[in-house]
Parts: sequence; structure tokens; C-alpha cells
Amino acid sequence: MKLRLYHHPDGARIAYRERGTGPRLVLWHSALLSHREFEPLVEELEHRHRVVLPDLPLHGDSEDRPRHPYTLDWLVEVVAGFCADVAGPRPLVGGHGLGAQIVLEAVAQGRMAPGRLVLMPGAMHRAERDPRWARWRATARLGALPGADRLLMHAARVALRPESGVRLSARANPAAGDLVRHALAGAGGNVNLARSWARLARRWPPGAHSYLLDAYPGMVMPTLLLWADSDPYHPEEIAGEALDLLPDALLRIVPRTGFLMAYDDPVAVAREITAFCG
Repeated sequence: MKLRLYHHPDGARIAYRERGTGPRLVLWHSALLSHREFEPLVEELEHRHRVVLPDLPLHGDSEDRPRHPYTLDWLVEVVAGFCADVAGPRPLVGGHGLGAQIVLEAVAQGRMAPGRLVLMPGAMHRAERDPRWARWRATARLGALPGADRLLMHAARVALRPESGVRLSARANPAAGDLVRHALAGAGGNVNLARSWARLARRWPPGAHSYLLDAYPGMVMPTLLLWADSDPYHPEEIAGEALDLLPDALLRIVPRTGFLMAYDDPVAVAREITAFCG
């Protein structure tokens, strides 16, 4: 896939890869991973779409310098700016986990108006229950302490071992281990990344984002809630609660898939996205 860079007006960079022909489809990955989370889908999607896989800030090859605020509002601004620049004013856009949360916030704030929206398992309006995210935020705060920043990023590579990725796959796909290994490949000793993660950890809103329940009725774009049946931290009830409030939503559940849906059944996941997005 071709590597490209988007430069936000404030200087933040977003690295992204793209391949295929047709309307651009932007897919944002989940926390502590990278664009590679969705690579298994590319072969199935590229004949109908120009598949765009960006790295979120603080992930992969994207922005990690501590000069930026790393608040939720800032992430929303950067993600919305990227989608508008790369995919136009009415993008086809989807996300998973943290990526889905940021996209959802962008739509709720009126900063993004997707032509079609694909939301994969995430906390949405509830509090995040994934213990990896809670542990990482607690540990990341230490990155602001002098001397702890370099040690923190070495510790991250030890704590988030490749086998943890395999456990996120309902089918124990060994390739999921390579996904985690790649996501943390540049983390060891990266002081800038440690300090920036500390900033995000301190500023991320705690608890449930229940205000989104009031925003759902105003999200009139066609929305696909594409859910896994074996993700213990993001049960189907979350999607069901959103389905009741979103004006034009469809819920599809992919059987025998866990948190890493694209690694458990890429053909089924891509088929659902293609059927929805055209």
C-alpha cells in the first residue's frame, strides 16, 4: 500500500496508506494498534473502494510530538480535517474502538457529516471496560515524570506482548500477534511518545460518554453497527442501545469474531461493509 502524509494546519501529521479504485473508504483503527488492523480487509474491498487506512495520532507513523494538546477535541479536529481533505465533505468513514469513538464524537459535534458511517465494537456512550485501555492510561501518566519517560516505553513493549494480540482474536489467529508487535515496534525509548501519551492519559474524559445518547437522534446519515459476537468488553447491548436511537441504522453481527474482527473473518467483515457502502 502507498504511504502518504496528511499535514493538519497546526502541523500535526497523519500517516496513511491507500489502495484500490472507487470512492474512498476511511477506516480508523483501535487504541494501541495501527493501520495494520484493517489490512486483512483490503483485498476484499479494493475492487469497490479506494481503501484509506490512517494511523491515529500517537500510533504507527503519525504525530507523536508533545507540542500538541492531545485532548479529545483536538483528536476530533485532526480526524475530521483528515477525512475532509482525503475523502471529501461526505466521506465514507468507519472506525473501531478508539477510532470509532473519535469519529462518533466528530459527528456528534457537527465537525464531520459522513455519507455513510460504519461503527465497529467500542464503548460508544458507555464507559470503556477494556482493561488494556485502563491499564495503559494509568501507566501512561507516568510519562510526564522526568526519567520515567524512556523507561515507560520499554515497559510498554514488555507489557503488551504479541501473544496479547492473539487473545484478542476469537479464533486465536497468530497473525494478530504480528499486529501488536508492529504497533509497538518504535515505542522502545521513544521519549516524545511517552510524554505525549501522558498528556492524552491526563486529558481523556473519564467515565461514560452518556451525552452521546442525546446526540444519536440527530445523526441522520445511514449507519452500520458492525459488531462481533465474542468481544467480552463491548457486548451487543451497546450496539442495541444505539440502534434504538439512531434514525437510519442497521445492526449486523459477525459470528465467531472477537475484538479483532478483521483477523477473525475478513471476508465476512468486508462483505458487510461492501453491502452497506456500495
